[in-house]
Amino acid sequence: MKDIILSEVFSRRFGAGPRQVLAVHCSLAHSGAWRGLATEMEQEITLTAFDMFSHGRSPDWDEQATDYQTANVAAGLAQLGAAGVPMDLIGHSFGATVALRMAQARPDLVNSLTLIEPVLFAVTRQDAPDAQAALEAIEAPFAELYAAGDIEGATRFFNRMWGTGKPKWPDLTEQARAAMIRAMAVVPKSYDTLYLDNNGVLEPGALAAVSMPVLLLSGGDSQPVMPLINEGLARRLPQAVSVVVPETGHMLPITHPTATADLLRRFWGQAAR
Repeated sequence: MKDIILSEVFSRRFGAGPRQVLAVHCSLAHSGAWRGLATEMEQEITLTAFDMFSHGRSPDWDEQATDYQTANVAAGLAQLGAAGVPMDLIGHSFGATVALRMAQARPDLVNSLTLIEPVLFAVTRQDAPDAQAALEAIEAPFAELYAAGDIEGATRFFNRMWGTGKPKWPDLTEQARAAMIRAMAVVPKSYDTLYLDNNGVLEPGALAAVSMPVLLLSGGDSQPVMPLINEGLARRLPQAVSVVVPETGHMLPITHPTATADLLRRFWGQAAR
């Protein structure tokens, strides 16, 4: 593994394979979340992963960009540009929404795009409002905890709702809990981006530029809106396929790296034909 600093954004590289991959992690995680997947494919890929702002070893978001997602899109595009060759791009959860906008901005630098559980809830607000309303009812305690100033309680709730469930919050190290609480500061600030589509990702024709092959993955045991989001994105993208992975949840690239690697091999093989 090689660590890199690019314009203060921390990244690391895994593997020594010929296929060049750039990966964007989920909220409350860091670039090391891709270690399991990279290990499964270490002779096939060289995977570069960066820490989003306010995560891992990257600095806190300075709030100078119009929104948090846009700041990370810029950081990701810098990584793509530094590679010197088009890459296969992977994003997970919030990181998938970042990866989608990266591919939208510079399709010439992206060979293929894999979005795992993209939390672009504006899709289901448009396409499946009842399902989205049910999710937002489940999420309501998070907003209440955060508004009351109980940031640790909000982080614990968020981690329980979207995380792997293991280890439990009290069993996490103090360092791990502190890292999640630090990252939580940017999550509520992305509401307009994820729920209201303030960047216009879903405007008519906006996704036409994302013309490379796209794989959309969701977990069979994840929140019910997730396959609906992927189906909605597939309808809007020129060349996309949506796959539900049985017996996996929101964190499937972390909990099921072997299954994820198999799906990527199949997807990349078909995209090359």
